Amino acid sequence: MFKTLSTDAIYQILESFYSFVVIDEKGVIVYINKNYTSYLGVDQKQAIGQHISKVIPGTKLNLTLKTGIEEFGALFTLYDHTKQEEVTLICNRIPIKENGRITGALAMTTIRNLNEFDALQQEIGQLKLDNQEYKKKLAILQKSLHPLDKIIGNAKPFREVKRCLEEFSKSNLPILITGETGVGKELFANAVHQLSNRRLSNYVKINCAAIPKDLLESELFGYVEGAFSGAVKGGKMGKFELANNGTVLLDEIGEMPLELQSKLLRVLQEKEFEKVGSVETVSANVRIICSTNRNMEELVQSRQFREDLYYRINTIELRIPSLREHLADLPLLCDHFIKNTNSENNYNITGIDDEVLHLFNTYNWPGNVRELEHVIERAALSCRSGQIQRHHCDFLLTKIKNCPGADLSPKSLKDKTNNFERDSILKALHETGGNKSKAAKLLDIDRTILYDKLKKYKITL
Repeated sequence: MFKTLSTDAIYQILESFYSFVVIDEKGVIVYINKNYTSYLGVDQKQAIGQHISKVIPGTKLNLTLKTGIEEFGALFTLYDHTKQEEVTLICNRIPIKENGRITGALAMTTIRNLNEFDALQQEIGQLKLDNQEYKKKLAILQKSLHPLDKIIGNAKPFREVKRCLEEFSKSNLPILITGETGVGKELFANAVHQLSNRRLSNYVKINCAAIPKDLLESELFGYVEGAFSGAVKGGKMGKFELANNGTVLLDEIGEMPLELQSKLLRVLQEKEFEKVGSVETVSANVRIICSTNRNMEELVQSRQFREDLYYRINTIELRIPSLREHLADLPLLCDHFIKNTNSENNYNITGIDDEVLHLFNTYNWPGNVRELEHVIERAALSCRSGQIQRHHCDFLLTKIKNCPGADLSPKSLKDKTNNFERDSILKALHETGGNKSKAAKLLDIDRTILYDKLKKYKITL
């Protein structure tokens, strides 16, 4: 390619370097660019033909002739006559070889001094920080692509809640999530934030029942220096200030003291609040999600909760169904918890026996999905590998026997298990339009197993 360039063009290229010098095998300068001679305070024409040690004091380029070793990023200090000060350059030294013999050497600088290098390092450091921030945001986006996939359940009551959640998440309206203990209210609250337009901003959670009443106000709204005895110097930021432009989850909202409810109402209505010990207002652009297992209407009637606040937080209510209302999801939930416990404890549990599944169907699950998870974890501890059998769940029998209508007879067990399994398969086929592959995926079983069960129950499409 360079054969097509003129001599003038090649000189222009060499002159574009901050500094560039070439010596022959005796150390005599055969070329040095004008930039370099300007730094050195010498004439370019006079420098060419002289030994390099006379023109560039302290040079190590003549050593490159002896060693034949390339050096990259070497530091070299000289007196810069243009700035009247010493500068440290970053240079490369390269031997020139012809037919295996060293016939000369060259040196060049790509960065004129360490100040430029430091600036470049700072720029690289900032780029790394930016890259980490982008990775963080990307991770949040990836998690938020399918946040509802983390909520296990395909039964009709669950599908309806998921539909409503997806519909209302992108609004800024307050959402009240209600349901019994252990139904997964926090999972739904997380999904609301991840599906919202605020998903890249802070998501702050606070349990109103877990913090003493006299500390809850300062946790929510923060305080200024000297607000009370023991206050930290400089004050403290509260949860609402921390979550500005993001989302606040107020878990167990029914436990919030009455004296704080008026302050929360102000945040909802005026989008502002005052820190403890301050008279200055702080703006609060937050989306509020509340959750509770209490009957809020009863709390309002008994004057334990402000009626006006209740209607503000209850703009949208999502009631999460109890496990009793979607027992058809038991196989999916059991499989999910088995996979988790296998991963966490290095077990090799392959599934759950039909008798155990029937056993679970006869129980009323007052602790809901959380209780089911704990039951699976305890049974897994006894099982460790293979299928979870009925004897692994003996600890649950006493509770189940006390359930009204519980029937644990062998004949009833087999019939009910078969009926439940057949109904689940039919439901899956109906939801997938008769697509067996999709039905197997929905049931989370292998397609060949589904074919065997279709023959077993004489299900034809």
